[in-house]
Amino acid sequence: MKLSACWLMSVAGLAFLAAATARNEPAFAQASGTSALNDPVSRLNRRLERGEVSLEYRPGAGYLQSLLDRLEVNVDSQILVFSKTSFQQQLISPRTPRAIFFNDKVAVGSVQGGDVLELLSLDPIQGAVFYTLNARPSEAPRFQVRGVECVFCHLPGSFGAAGLVVASVIPDSHGMPFFTGSFFGTTDQRTPFEQRWGGWYVIGTHGSQTHLGNAVAPDPERPGDLDQSASGNLTTLAGRFDATNYLTSTSDIVALMTLEHQAGVTNRLLGLARRYDRSQRVSGGESVARALDEAIDDLVGHMLFVDEAPLRNPVAGVSTFTKTFANQGPRDSRGRSLRDFDLQSRLFRYRLSYMIYSEVFDGLPARLQDRVYRRLHDVLTGQDTRARFAGLSPEDRRTTLEILLETKPRLPADWTPSDIGH
Repeated sequence: MKLSACWLMSVAGLAFLAAATARNEPAFAQASGTSALNDPVSRLNRRLERGEVSLEYRPGAGYLQSLLDRLEVNVDSQILVFSKTSFQQQLISPRTPRAIFFNDKVAVGSVQGGDVLELLSLDPIQGAVFYTLNARPSEAPRFQVRGVECVFCHLPGSFGAAGLVVASVIPDSHGMPFFTGSFFGTTDQRTPFEQRWGGWYVIGTHGSQTHLGNAVAPDPERPGDLDQSASGNLTTLAGRFDATNYLTSTSDIVALMTLEHQAGVTNRLLGLARRYDRSQRVSGGESVARALDEAIDDLVGHMLFVDEAPLRNPVAGVSTFTKTFANQGPRDSRGRSLRDFDLQSRLFRYRLSYMIYSEVFDGLPARLQDRVYRRLHDVLTGQDTRARFAGLSPEDRRTTLEILLETKPRLPADWTPSDIGH
């Protein structure tokens, strides 16, 4: 899939896109600069312009390491995608995968020999904004805001707002995907393990569970048949590509699973904010109100992991990601954090997404955020008795309330310690 002048993080990998169309969406999509934005990349760009910081160009790594440092993105978050679905696709293959690094606010993509570094940054008001940075050395490196040319491919499936895409394809031996309704689709925490990560490199152990990563379809006559004979439970990618010019050689399974969850929550937050904005501008009666209520319920359910596909065997990564991600906190007085992993039967130990601390969540319009909090409160205090939330045990609900009351600033006034006894 090609779009001229478009930055694509990947259809078979990760796509972080502009969240706008010129007619209906915020003005940032038409902006030539970043003065109206307040996301991590726009803030860094302004600091560069004022001369407060600089980006260092290093042989072999270019601006990448310096950029990650400035954006506080850990190298161990690296995940590798080798499918040919980016506008720089001619440079991407199983021998030269694209590297993607991420945190809660921003992602950076790097292609070996590419003209640009690719960035997605989350603005708490405007939504997803994407940028490029010229990969060649410059006396004054600056980020370029990209327009709406990528929305066509990345708006569908993002709940009304373009956003993050993690998806699976069946790639051939060169990384070219075989597009078919049966073998292509976005993946998230609900997706069965065996349908995930086609076109990705995946390092880590996962027992008898199988996935689509690390594998290609070698026979052109049978483009839908992956050779999975040596694709599972890998602890190294040695021999699959030359890691000399990569910052690290890992593509950690836990990082991939974390990104899938984060994408699902982020897209729902962006889509909910967009739907709410439209509901305030267009009178739609009961149908609009019902759709908004359903979107709130969907977000809350996803944040509470009620639809998560269970792990049948324990999962373990091979990089330091599991530790460094969890160490970012915040933690309550008993040392518990929503970032703590489980990895035995589910991804996280506690049943509420760490994205409740994100700028995107805090950027929801006040009235909308109050409604989300109200729904969360009803579920966690047991007032919402619907079957959908029956899988949340009393212990799950109580522990989540305890952690939130100590770690989440500016909770609504009706969230009190007395809720814990419900």
